[in-house]
Amino acid sequence: MSLELIIAGVLMTTLTGYVLTGVADFGAGAWYLAARGGRAPAQRAFIDRALAPIWEANHVWLIVVLVLLFAGFPSAFTVIMTSLHIPLTLLLIGIVLRGASFAFQHSDVPFDERLPWGSLFAVGSLVAPFWLGVVLGSVAAGLPPSSGSFLTRYVEPWLAPFPLAVGVFTTVLALYLAAAYLTVEAQDGELQVEFRLRAIAAGIVAAGLEETLLLLSREAAPLVWGGLTGTVWGVLAQFTTAVAGLTGIACLWLKRFRWARICIAGQVTMTLWAWVLAQWPYLVPPHLTIYNAAAPAPALRAVLYALGGGAVLVFPALWYLFRVFKQQAVLGGDAPKG
Repeated sequence: MSLELIIAGVLMTTLTGYVLTGVADFGAGAWYLAARGGRAPAQRAFIDRALAPIWEANHVWLIVVLVLLFAGFPSAFTVIMTSLHIPLTLLLIGIVLRGASFAFQHSDVPFDERLPWGSLFAVGSLVAPFWLGVVLGSVAAGLPPSSGSFLTRYVEPWLAPFPLAVGVFTTVLALYLAAAYLTVEAQDGELQVEFRLRAIAAGIVAAGLEETLLLLSREAAPLVWGGLTGTVWGVLAQFTTAVAGLTGIACLWLKRFRWARICIAGQVTMTLWAWVLAQWPYLVPPHLTIYNAAAPAPALRAVLYALGGGAVLVFPALWYLFRVFKQQAVLGGDAPKG
């Protein structure tokens, strides 16, 4: 197996981890906006408890993705960061706004001043996954060469129906994942019912958007369209994704929340990997593949060594973090008492 293939596989695995954790955290924050009426304080307090211990740790994966792209595929990194610097800046603003708002909301401020910070936190949580999806959709549609006017190079690649639709889809996926995860963590029966209904609604909307994106890809992202509709594995990927999604919705309906979480996470994972395999081996269509965009072999080896050393430090720390703060929800046991 080539070094380029290994680095690309690690890159995609890391991106998958970020979507299943960090993007789900965005969705949990965005559900702040849906907290209304007498149940709003309980819903917001529950979301705070679910996010507070580990939400920053989940965003480590985004940093790893960027480092791998920069060190392993510098040509692709350059094209993405320059052509899409506007949506990437808006994504960064959303992430910073979200983090700062969450910190100020839980600082020593009077209670009646916390609501504006909570609203900013929710808006940041809604904005960030949208622009992340716009970036991914723009990459799938292909980025133009480094020539032409400002609009051609820096605006038209993302200000188009397909990337914007992917942004909406990513936002709905964030809401879907978060609601499914929160049903598992909720100890209050009313909270479980509320987030169960939200997860079902978000799942239905996500399914409709996914089919819409497939139709849009015929013109906007022909590599994706051809891979998903013109190959046996593409049709099989669509089928298994649909089965996972329907099973997840059924488990939510039957209140099998842990199984629902597994199925929905599997559905999102298969959706992400189906896109990647559909445009294989292109990293940034229509010119950059994982082979011609890769760094020299010595640099790729150094990246692999760094990954191995980092994994020795990061994974035990993450395991301990989840064990302390999320054991009941993730592992099914009781959290340690202190």
